[in-house]
Amino acid sequence: MTGEGFLSGRRLQLARGVLLQCIMGGYPPARFYGSDDGDLALVAEPGQIHRVPWSEQPRALAICDAQELDGRPSGLSTRGLLRKVVERYAEHGWQPVVATELEFFVFAPNPDPQQPFLPPEGLDGRRETGCSAFSVSSNNGLRPFFEEVYRCMEVLGLPRDTFMHEMGVSQFEINFLHGDPLLLADQTFLFKHLLKEVALKHGITVVCMAKPLAHTPGSSMHIHQSIVASDSGRNIFTAEDGVPTEAFSHFIGGQQAAMADLTALFAPNVNSYQRLCHPYASPNNACWSHDNRAAGLRVPASAPVARRVENRLPGADANPYLAIAASLAAGLYGLEQRLQPSEPIQGEFEAPDSLLLPCTLHAALERLKRSDLARELFGKEFIEGYIATKTMELSSFFDEITPWERRILASQV
Repeated sequence: MTGEGFLSGRRLQLARGVLLQCIMGGYPPARFYGSDDGDLALVAEPGQIHRVPWSEQPRALAICDAQELDGRPSGLSTRGLLRKVVERYAEHGWQPVVATELEFFVFAPNPDPQQPFLPPEGLDGRRETGCSAFSVSSNNGLRPFFEEVYRCMEVLGLPRDTFMHEMGVSQFEINFLHGDPLLLADQTFLFKHLLKEVALKHGITVVCMAKPLAHTPGSSMHIHQSIVASDSGRNIFTAEDGVPTEAFSHFIGGQQAAMADLTALFAPNVNSYQRLCHPYASPNNACWSHDNRAAGLRVPASAPVARRVENRLPGADANPYLAIAASLAAGLYGLEQRLQPSEPIQGEFEAPDSLLLPCTLHAALERLKRSDLARELFGKEFIEGYIATKTMELSSFFDEITPWERRILASQV
């Protein structure tokens, strides 16, 4: 839209079906978004209108809520779903507090998708070989890129807590400061968009796949969650004497009860399960633990005032609005139903069958299809539309034969 049109208040409209468009570009049958495929209104969030700093031409970006033309929130909007979850907490006098940790890879351009990703050449003319995890000098070869990333973050008002080189080859992680769930989802979305745009300017590519490289740790988007009382700001997970509360247990119990049903919302792509089925600190279970990274739900070591639950299931490819909404909705379900969690696990362990999660997109979608809880939390319209879109994407994947199949199976009798 032109700047003049936006500033004049002209309404921007969009076909409802676009909210269910699959990643290949197609759409599920129109019955999932209204047979008429009528319009939605995109309403800009006043605090999320930004002049984009990576563009040479004056351009702006506005994060919008999708609303029906009569003003009702769209049931297909993931940002709207997250807003609704936060409002449900407010009805109890609570305010969720979250923080995300996002991992991503920086690669050289990859014009031939048949070829594996490679790290970019650094300023020294060499490619990283994987020996730089947590090194203070690990990103020197990418310093111009990261300097512009930091500058753009400052212009967009994106505060960062820590930035580090992660375990993978040319893999990095950013930790965002904790705050309001909608704000953190907006920040995570903006940061991913920023990364892609700045990388293009520098002749490199940023990849937020869950598992872009074989034999290498995948990329996560861990979600840290706590709940505070709206009137006092007190963390309801901690009692006055510093011990965990019943609310803390109930929140974990809800997450455990819902994680298997909601796995397809946390792990939305075929590639998501490459990360989860090779679980190097990327657990595909609903166990919980005090500071054990093999558990899907980890309680980090912290002071009692900062007691929180880390959901380690989502990958970097997850929709931040949907993943945060699903995690918080599961916790609220536990609080409302006063669910009790399993016993915490420590050390090396084997997850019981009851706490294992689906390990393929097909299995996750089948679980979601059977879930009355998912429909209760997010509505029939969204869940059935989401399943229809993801089923199209899965079918598209199965339409292709992989190099592994040609390499290994072609010579078999």
